Amino acid sequence: MSALLSSARPAFPPAAAHGPLPVTLDVVIPVYNEERDLAPSVERVREHLATLPWSSRVTIADNASTDATAVIARRLAHAYDDVRVVHLAEKGRGRALKRVWSTSDAGVLVYMDVDLSTDLNALLPLVAPLISGHSDVAIGTRLARGARVQRGPQRELISRGYNALLRGTLRARFSDAQCGFKAIRADVARELLPLVEDDAWFFDTELLVLAERAGLRIHEVPVDWVDDPDSRVDILRTALDDVRGIVRVGHGLLSGRLPVSEVAARLGRASADAGGGRLGMQVAMFALVGIASTAAYAVLFLLLRGVASPFLANLLALLLTAIANTAANRRLTFGLRGRAGAVGHQLRGLVVFGVGLAVTSGSLWLLQATGVDDHHVEVAVLTVANLLVTVLRFVAMRAWVFARRRH
Repeated sequence: MSALLSSARPAFPPAAAHGPLPVTLDVVIPVYNEERDLAPSVERVREHLATLPWSSRVTIADNASTDATAVIARRLAHAYDDVRVVHLAEKGRGRALKRVWSTSDAGVLVYMDVDLSTDLNALLPLVAPLISGHSDVAIGTRLARGARVQRGPQRELISRGYNALLRGTLRARFSDAQCGFKAIRADVARELLPLVEDDAWFFDTELLVLAERAGLRIHEVPVDWVDDPDSRVDILRTALDDVRGIVRVGHGLLSGRLPVSEVAARLGRASADAGGGRLGMQVAMFALVGIASTAAYAVLFLLLRGVASPFLANLLALLLTAIANTAANRRLTFGLRGRAGAVGHQLRGLVVFGVGLAVTSGSLWLLQATGVDDHHVEVAVLTVANLLVTVLRFVAMRAWVFARRRH
């Protein structure tokens, strides 16, 4: 352990010459009306922190409790120098974590539920990779191999279904978004927290997705976890809020509104693909752009077919939609913005357009060779041909048109 401490890259700023020593761990416990469990839970956490080789503090984040929780929290803060309390006027786990994490002077910021469902023995493997500088975010997971979980089948199904939904929509690679046992380096939190909009239960998911898209390393620790039978989470309302959050974050990533690439660059984690989306997300966005382009092509072809030959109508419709398609994919699918390289991208896109024109024109030639002269049949055949060209277009765009030079 001494070797770990001596080689660790500090996550906190140096203390003033005559000021207090910096705190390494700030363990935040958000609470709302927890007068029964608060004191014994804080005592257990303090006892466990005393076994770790780092300076630490427990912060109670009181989410506008209406029972005796606030009074008990103040008593604990007066009784122990390593306990403090922050009172919030509004409820919300995410709001509490934002408030405390953004103002903490600790190097590593920890969050755990007051019921201590997670075995505290997982705390050391949770924070050690962050203190050493190996990882940026750490999460406890109930769904990875090695985890031991005691909970009912309903909650197990909901948890697995939710994380499967995240993998299918936001292409998340972390295994468990909602386990109440997480840690983050302070420098990373300062970059990510301003981008997180949710103040409630979706906060965890949003933070992890942004961290992952910024190219940050997320360390996972399989935990021993026992379900709290007194949980007061409104499952239906939380599920609806989570779905809305997934849609919002997905749109923010695809539109470029969330500057995860800039975050990666500031933290020194930038790579050629940081913020650009993995293959699955690129396929999804390309498909949406392709569907819109195909529909626009069909409409343009029908409009132009009334005043031009099928070959000219096909040429003009395909050219216009190809230019728009390249511009849309440049920004939305491959995350490229600004004018730099835009002309070259369009020129390479026109080469791909030429291949598509050859395929669709060949389809028209075959129709005429067989004596078919029905506009609707022409549209149907050309639509199918364009779908095939779309697949070719994606491969060409990813491998050539928008390929980023790697150093």
